[in-house]
Amino acid sequence: MMNSTIRFKLSAMMFLEFFIWGAWFVTLGTFLGSNLNASGSQIAAAFSTQSFGAIIAPFIIGLIADRYFNAEKILGILHLIGAVLMYLMFQSTDFASFYPYVLGYMIMYMPTLALVNSVSFNQMKDPEKEFSTIRVWGTIGWIVAGLLISFLFHWDSAEGRSEGLLRNTFLMASIASLVLGLFSFILPATPPKASKSEKVSVSDLLGLDALKLLKSKNFLVFFLSSILICIPLAFYYQNANPFLSSIGLENPTGKMTIGQISEVLFMLLLPVFFKRFGVKITILVGMLAWVVRYVFFAYGNADELTFMLILGIALHGICYDFFFVSGQIYTNSKAGEKFKSAAQGLITLATYGVGMLIGFWIAGMVTDAYQNNWQSIWLIPAGIAGVVTILFVVFFSDKEDIRLESAKGGK
Repeated sequence: MMNSTIRFKLSAMMFLEFFIWGAWFVTLGTFLGSNLNASGSQIAAAFSTQSFGAIIAPFIIGLIADRYFNAEKILGILHLIGAVLMYLMFQSTDFASFYPYVLGYMIMYMPTLALVNSVSFNQMKDPEKEFSTIRVWGTIGWIVAGLLISFLFHWDSAEGRSEGLLRNTFLMASIASLVLGLFSFILPATPPKASKSEKVSVSDLLGLDALKLLKSKNFLVFFLSSILICIPLAFYYQNANPFLSSIGLENPTGKMTIGQISEVLFMLLLPVFFKRFGVKITILVGMLAWVVRYVFFAYGNADELTFMLILGIALHGICYDFFFVSGQIYTNSKAGEKFKSAAQGLITLATYGVGMLIGFWIAGMVTDAYQNNWQSIWLIPAGIAGVVTILFVVFFSDKEDIRLESAKGGK
């Protein structure tokens, strides 16, 4: 068991890592639309920087952190650079000046998601039991950021938006990034694992060796479904906060933290559900949840039908955990010992890279086409999720189904 000092450091690291992300990313669409007069396509371009960061991240991790420098030092440097870029975003007055900074920031930030995991795993003797108790502090950090924005500072209120107070989210994130950047240098040492002389290929970095898994019909169906379901996911990231703000829901950012609370609760239920019903039913439930959530958004309002909006937010736990987390377990079970890391890298590249990039692009076009006709906007990702669900049901075979016992190696 790790000692209390190391546990505190790792928990604080996770808290700050996701506090930073939650401090600005949730309200980004609202800020760009209301303060920088950005179009739907421009907002989509800003959110797409996450995908570019996800695509570039394996190169930073594989070529630098895994081979030459301690992970905690790279983590510190990236967050210190990120603090400067975030402050420049805070000072930006138009989209043209804002975009290069957000692009540079996401290229710096996305690799840190893998680095905090590396620092944590390096201190654990039994990651399956210990990691969740550390990682949960990241979710708590995201929740605290949202609660501060809505309930303490009121930056996302109608008055706050009109006065440009949402800009302060970038300053808050910049300060937190500076703190984590400095704090990283006192984290437990995590030296590189790979030899400097060991050759590394592009296929190694991007997990392309795992492409042979696509020979399995079931995995191919899951892989394509993972890319396509990211289109509805992109609509949520890009449009949920602007939507809730524009229809007059009070404290929208704070209320959106219900999604993260739901994520924690359903994470606890996932192993039981997965073990009892298997991968197909679990993923299917996750997909159906996307359809239901967007129907709730399409027909809910900030008056007598507020409960539909709250339920739509609360479904985030099922949407994310039952599809993406169970999908990671399924991928781990199919990959085998040799290609576990490569397979997870491939799925990450497909979802947060390719899938989300396509999703943000489509969401931007739809938002511009329908302006603020939110019912029409939300029915489109509901329809896409419905089609993906039908295709998954038709083509994913129960004969290759697995249970949790088959996936214990990489939960």
